[in-house]
Amino acid sequence: MQSIIEKLTDHKIWLAPLAGITDRSFRSICKECGADVVVSEMVSVDGLLYNKERSLEYARFDQSQRPFGLQLFGSNPEIFLKALDVALSIEPDFIDINMGCPVKKVVKRGAGSSMMTTPDIAAEIVSKVKNKLQPKEVPLSVKFRAGWDNSSVNAIEFGIKMQNAGADVLCLHPRTRSQMYSGKSNWTLLKELKQKVSVPVVGNGDVKTIQDVLQMYDETRCDSIMIGRGVIGKPWFFTKIKNFMTNNDESEPTTEEKLKIIQKHLNLTINDKGKQQALLEMRTHFSHYTKGFQGGAKVRASINKSEDVNEIVTLIKELYRNKLSIG
Repeated sequence: MQSIIEKLTDHKIWLAPLAGITDRSFRSICKECGADVVVSEMVSVDGLLYNKERSLEYARFDQSQRPFGLQLFGSNPEIFLKALDVALSIEPDFIDINMGCPVKKVVKRGAGSSMMTTPDIAAEIVSKVKNKLQPKEVPLSVKFRAGWDNSSVNAIEFGIKMQNAGADVLCLHPRTRSQMYSGKSNWTLLKELKQKVSVPVVGNGDVKTIQDVLQMYDETRCDSIMIGRGVIGKPWFFTKIKNFMTNNDESEPTTEEKLKIIQKHLNLTINDKGKQQALLEMRTHFSHYTKGFQGGAKVRASINKSEDVNEIVTLIKELYRNKLSIG
């Protein structure tokens, strides 16, 4: 088991789970760009029990994406335990439990970051899941936040409790639930957590540049780094990190290399979900791919009205080839 955990956490760069973003197609793109570990969109344990096939669609992955983590969320220990059989049927490399999602529809069910207000229930879930995973040698990670709000920051105590309950890896996004995604993440909490626990710690939050990667490692001594919003619209950031780490090369991928990645992302999504659904879901990605360009807003408006794949690709190519970057 220890060797498996090391493969996940020994100076690795993870793709963070992001609802509506890190589907199978985007995970494939990020993996090809250099992500070491990828994690599914979060999957409801209730959904795995009562709407199995639909829920599993969020979890399906290609073998090329290994090591792959399946992220689960919920608030009932017994349902977690029952849903685990379904989750393990697709043979993920590890299970991740979401105890950090700040979205209202998740926390009102007692799940996500709401779990940080019920640490005993959270520990019961971790303990039950760990007992079931242990014989199968499937590692368990837990992703959580700094706390519910500034008056109840409990990441260190919570992390220790999750470790003691059986978590093999701790993933911390050091913002509170009340912060959502605003303000700054508190990397000091990552440093403190790393000092207080013996299991690997994966740091997350505000990693947007190579300098951020180096700074997070240096300041917090975390074992690995997880990147979410920092790669939306630029999955080639993983390539830049890898090139810098291996060759001290800070160069940017060429315009044509970026366009090939965007084209492949679109093609994979169409193959996976069909043209109509793919174009609808890719609008979020297109909006990020076209940010920071003069004329980007006009292109986004055109893309959102178009149902013509060739037209959309042409619009993006023209935007990129004009090189009118403003950010």
